Amino acid sequence: MVDYTKSEARSWARENFVGTVAVTHPSFTPDFSGINENAIRHDILLLKERGYKGSLLIAEANITPEENARITAIAREAAGPDFALFFHAIFGTLDENIHAANLASKAGADRALLAYPSSFWPTSYDEVFDYTKRFTDETDLATMLFPLPAWGFERIHPAGMSVEFVRRVLDAMPSIVAIKAEQGYPGIPGVMEMYHHFRDEVVISCPIEAEIIPLMSVLDVQFSGTANTNWMGDYYPKAFELARTGRWEEAMKRYWEVQPARAANIAVSSTSTPGTSSINRTQWKYQEWLSGFNGGALRPPAVRLPDRFMKQLRASLEASGLPVTDSPDSEFLRGRVSA
Repeated sequence: MVDYTKSEARSWARENFVGTVAVTHPSFTPDFSGINENAIRHDILLLKERGYKGSLLIAEANITPEENARITAIAREAAGPDFALFFHAIFGTLDENIHAANLASKAGADRALLAYPSSFWPTSYDEVFDYTKRFTDETDLATMLFPLPAWGFERIHPAGMSVEFVRRVLDAMPSIVAIKAEQGYPGIPGVMEMYHHFRDEVVISCPIEAEIIPLMSVLDVQFSGTANTNWMGDYYPKAFELARTGRWEEAMKRYWEVQPARAANIAVSSTSTPGTSSINRTQWKYQEWLSGFNGGALRPPAVRLPDRFMKQLRASLEASGLPVTDSPDSEFLRGRVSA
């Protein structure tokens, strides 16, 4: 699906990393033996209908590189050529990520989010650099660098990825086209520092809806992704576009209307993510189901979401005036779309 060279990747990204990009989780057949292709199509088409410009195809859910490629092909067929599809480089090893990225590229992915698996435990920036460079050398996808405390790089530098390290990466790797800047999360130091130093070279993304809409009063940001904002209906694509096109006060009016949903999301996420450095994917899948996406159980092993958190998340959507299903929570694990 790639229609640019590595030397063209940054200029291509400046034109094509625009708007909001959400996430799409795998959906499975009832016995977990295969992918629910109908559900993937449903979820991608609903994202497009709500104004999202693309999706990260979540691979952190016990799927194989081949299954990931099939999901990519289904998403590309459903979405058409102008919908961004991010490969999620979160498979178990560097070799597996390179293999999976090349399969996904052939299947229709046109960009990548570079994560770092839990098996990777560097103690120097040279190790992180070598991992990152080999991925970009051996794949063709325009790649978004992802500084995030979950990787544990703070053992090397308090920022995780320092300005000096990012400078070294950008100088050596032309296919790094964007930075998903979450150094110091929760908080804004990463996005502010990356924007200050590198906004003229690569696209700077802040995926945190709670932060970027207020920050757009002073930052000129064209892209936000990737995160589970799709559970909030079409609010985020519309609010981001308002802020991006000079109507920031209108965006902030909408921002405060959905504060109950935002507060509930932060509260529920804080019960698991800080202690595990990982996302409760069942939570995100449930949130999506509340909003009309397929939902459905994730392939084991998968974490659970307690009833009390389900009730809290559902009530927050109602309080925010956002779309929410009236189906009982018992329907969530079955999913909305038959395989």
